[in-house]
Amino acid sequence: MATKFSVLIGMQSLSSRNENNSLIYRRPKTNYSILSSKNKPIYKLASSTITESTTSSNPEKNPKIELEFIGPKVGGDGNYPVEKASAISGDKLLRNIMSDNNIELYATYGKVMNCGGGGSCGTCIVEIIDGKDLLNERTNTELRYLKKKPESWRLACQTIVGNKENSGKVVVQRLPQWKK
Repeated sequence: MATKFSVLIGMQSLSSRNENNSLIYRRPKTNYSILSSKNKPIYKLASSTITESTTSSNPEKNPKIELEFIGPKVGGDGNYPVEKASAISGDKLLRNIMSDNNIELYATYGKVMNCGGGGSCGTCIVEIIDGKDLLNERTNTELRYLKKKPESWRLACQTIVGNKENSGKVVVQRLPQWKK
């Protein structure tokens, strides 16, 4: 993965990215003029550019993570309802994936009293049934809120799904505190 960087001279950037995600370098002219009214140097960018392509000729397809969300209560047929979603590896938090797919995350209290994903309320608890290795490690926030909870419990707002390189399936139990 390429990292965007810029070298600044005055207020002008010497590198940027174009629409093809290629890095473009610009050399400032060695001569510059000074505005007599403001006494500030003006750096003019050279018109020529050097382009370094950062995209490969065969770009790899972004790996996907398949997710299954198990409902907290048994349905009318005697089974727990399951909702499915998928996401690009390392691209989103579990909370955002659930929100984007209209998958219920919060209990009644949590719907009105959640922190909006800031990691300061602990209302977005989920249990990871399978695929724990496809998620990031527990954050300090999770360690604080979930210190007396099972290791498989996570805060959806702190859980990154994938690491941009892995793919697989994650099974998530919604509202594990309701499960009996």
